[in-house]
Amino acid sequence: MGADPSGAAPHAVALLLPGGGAEHSARRRSALAAAVVRPLARRLVRGAHHGEPDTSLVAHVVHYRYRGWNGDSAHPAYDAEWAVAEVVRRYGDVPVCLVGIDVGARAALRAAGHPMVASVLALSLWLPGTDPDAPDREPVRQLLGRQVMFVHGTDDEHTAPELSYRLAERAKKTNADVCRFEVHTDGHRLHQHSAEVAALAENFVLGTLCGRDFARPLVDAMAAPPPLGLRMPLATGFGQSLRR
Repeated sequence: MGADPSGAAPHAVALLLPGGGAEHSARRRSALAAAVVRPLARRLVRGAHHGEPDTSLVAHVVHYRYRGWNGDSAHPAYDAEWAVAEVVRRYGDVPVCLVGIDVGARAALRAAGHPMVASVLALSLWLPGTDPDAPDREPVRQLLGRQVMFVHGTDDEHTAPELSYRLAERAKKTNADVCRFEVHTDGHRLHQHSAEVAALAENFVLGTLCGRDFARPLVDAMAAPPPLGLRMPLATGFGQSLRR
């Protein structure tokens, strides 16, 4: 994950924001959290270089300063904003997709206001689990003009799926380009249906950055009004029909 081997500037950039954080912590982010998202980053780069159109995409994993969200300081969100600005400094005005997991999903949604952010993918969104009103206080106006997709396991033991639904519902009221997929019987790490989640993530990111066609379930989810478009089931085997 770095510059294109030819030395040419990329057409688009995916920024991956890891999870594995804590609500309050000044400790350094663990290397394991970043390692978890690297396979997805490699998949996105490979996918961009194979298919029509062949597009140069760079993927970078963001390394946070601190392990915790840390209240109003929202350190991961500020780190995400810095990363988007750094992308523009390095590569110029290229479209960016923010791909966040857990606390990284919350950071991605918060950092979406930069003009070069084209899309946001929020996987297993983390919100303070002890605060049922947290979705009502999260900002959503920064999502206007972006394509946004939430993905959440229905058996998430770490973050209540209903919290991401309520936030997606609020975002959908001001931005039609919002959808949400539910991964039935899967937990916070989305391990049980990891192949389907990875295929859906690739389809969304390359669709929003590289001009690829969305799969039919994604088209339907974006078009459907709530609650259907925000409780779209991720079908077993998704992605197999996309292979050539």
